[in-house]
Amino acid sequence: MKAKVDPDLCIGCELCVSTAPEIFKMEDDKAVAYIDIVPKELEEACRQSVDECPVSAIIIED
Repeated sequence: MKAKVDPDLCIGCELCVSTAPEIFKMEDDKAVAYIDIVPKELEEACRQSVDECPVSAIIIED
């Protein structure tokens, strides 16, 4: 699984960073996914971040 954040949609709310800090971090005022492949043990947190994102800026590729 890969995760990425669409910078055009991200509003910088930091929900993904608080839910899955092992995957997401803030760069300037936008969130970014900073690991290439999401480890199996973090997939649930990654999916939760997708569900919680208020602007649907997180994309998961299986």
